[in-house]
Parts: sequence; structure tokens; C-alpha cells
Amino acid sequence: MITKNNLKNLDFSLIFVVFSLFTFGLVMILSATNALELNNGIPREIKIQAIAFLIGIFMVILMVLIDYNTFGEIYKAIYIASILFLLLVYVPGIGVIKNGARSWIDIGIIYIQTSEIAKIGFILSFSKFLENRMNEFNSISDLILPVLFVLPFVFFLILQPDLGSALVFVFIAIGMIFVAGLSYKIILGGSVLSAISFPIIYRFLEPHQKIRIDAFLNPSDPSLPGNYHVMQSKITIGSGMVYGRGIFKGLYHKYNYLPVQETDFIYAVIGEETGFIGGILVIFFYFIMLLRMINVSKKSKDLYGTLVATGITFMFAFQIFENIGMTLGIMPVTGITLPFLSYGGSSIITSMISIGIILNIYMRRKRIDYDV
Repeated sequence: MITKNNLKNLDFSLIFVVFSLFTFGLVMILSATNALELNNGIPREIKIQAIAFLIGIFMVILMVLIDYNTFGEIYKAIYIASILFLLLVYVPGIGVIKNGARSWIDIGIIYIQTSEIAKIGFILSFSKFLENRMNEFNSISDLILPVLFVLPFVFFLILQPDLGSALVFVFIAIGMIFVAGLSYKIILGGSVLSAISFPIIYRFLEPHQKIRIDAFLNPSDPSLPGNYHVMQSKITIGSGMVYGRGIFKGLYHKYNYLPVQETDFIYAVIGEETGFIGGILVIFFYFIMLLRMINVSKKSKDLYGTLVATGITFMFAFQIFENIGMTLGIMPVTGITLPFLSYGGSSIITSMISIGIILNIYMRRKRIDYDV
């Protein structure tokens, strides 16, 4: 068991931020589902979100009990298991197609998005892979093995197709390789190469993926699918002005002008009901959360902990920026949820596991004898 001395080393600031975001998210989901107006009792979304959070708390405790270096010792098994988990979506009777993507499995109580759990497995295994090759990334050729490491995840996600989740994996990998010693010059060169090769990649995308990109590049064209969502989102956020209409007093989501309001566009609901002040406060809480994670990566007692914390930080950072940017029209619509605020059992469980690992690394930042 964990002693009182161990508990003193937990990052209680991070715990407070996470609980605050989740609690606020429950209120916003309750508003987005119009539960008070419909008077049908506690909505299904709230029940699932609460169950997922309780499961998440259990996972946090489990993650804290296990020394994170144990994951590094079995990183090859974690890597293989993560890829196999992604492939469960193709098992008849288990795999489920939602919103045009075969990205889910049905476990009875809730649907699990396999890519969410695979993110954790990828970070844990890729961190050890990079630790074993620290400071070996001095040229483009040195990137061949890391690219091959992440390629199966990206390939299967694009095949599902789930371009949004594939981008999360790419962003995580780039951030972790950079911390492992990759020169910024190579990153700059890779960015230029990616921009040049985009027209070629575009030709091989699925029709619905091309439509989303076309919509992002032509935001004023309401005939393109996705632009309607973004236009309604910006109108909804703008209607909140400085102080908002008040909790449970939003009109645009109440009359269903705002699509998928409890998931992808929850930030628009926040903007309408709490205004600019509420929106900024949410961003501020996320900023504190990311700062605490960066602090953990700096104070980790070993390189493996630093890389794991870095991967989790980049995962959250990309999802936060992408989701909020999507609602404001500065990023393409990808269906990525807003951590701890959007409705989604898979997202909550994965986020809580990630927080548990971060707390684990921070708690063990000093070489103390643990009775675990």
C-alpha cells in the first residue's frame, strides 16, 4: 500500500484541476442535453460520463500503485497489445461503426473507442523505444525506425477511417522525438516536405476526409458539409458575448441549432452560457494542467518518465487546441473530444489513465522506498 509520505508527493494541484474540469463538464453536458427542459430524469449521457469517471478513478489508483518503469520493462508486449486492440474493431459482433468510422467496440455497458486506449499503449512503449536510442536522431535516416514504430497505428486508423486520431498519434510522436534529441532543423525540413507532399496525400484520402479539408479551406461556403457546424458554433459562441446567457439558459443548443453539442462542440455551449469569461477560464485551467504536466516531465527521476510525461502532455495539448480551434473555425472538424468536458466514456477513461500515470511519475520523482 501507499504510505502517507508517498501521498504527500502527489500533485494535488493537478488533481484539483482535473476534478474541476470534469465537474464543470457534467454541468455543461446536462445543459447541452436539455435535461432540465425535458424533465426526463438524469440523462443517459450523464450516467455514462459518471460511470466512466468512477472507472477512471479506479484506474488512477491502479496506475499510481504500479511503478511506471514496469511498463518500460514490458514495452514490446504493450506495443503489440495496443496494435491488436486497434484491430478488435474488425471482430464480428464486437466492432461497431459510428459516424461512418469503424473505430468502436461494444462491451455492453459502453462503447469503447479503441484508439483512445491505444494512445496510452503507444506512449508507454514508444518512450522506452526512444530512451534506448537517446541522442541518435541527427539525420533524416535516423527517423526511419521511429516512423516505422508509429506507422501501424496511423495506417490502421486511416483505414478505419479516423484521420483525427491518426493526427493525434503523429503529433505525440513528433513531440516525443523532439524531446529525445531530434534537431529542430529536421523538424523544419519535415514540415516543408509535408507541405509539399500534401497534394499527393490528398488524392488518396477518403471522400468524407477530402470534404472536411475542402470545407476548412473554404469556410464561407455553407454548402460544404462541416461548414454549417462551424458557422453555427461561431454564432453560438458569439451570442454569449462577455458574460454569457447564464447556465442552462443557452438558446442555440436548446433549439438544436448547434450539432453534436454535448461532444465535439461542447466548447460552443460553454461560450454561449458563460461567455468570454467562462471560455477563458476553461483555457486557463487547461493551461495550468499542461504546465503541471510539463513540470512532471522536467522533474522525473529518469528519461523514461520524462518521455512518458511528454507524450501525455502533447496528447492533451493537441486535443485541446484542435477541439477549441475547431469550434472557432481555425482548425478543421475532426471529431476530437475536449478532455474532461466532452461527453464520451472512452475519452474520460483514457484521460484518467493518463492522469494516473502523470501522478505516478511525479510521486516517484525522488528515490524513496515505496511500500507498494
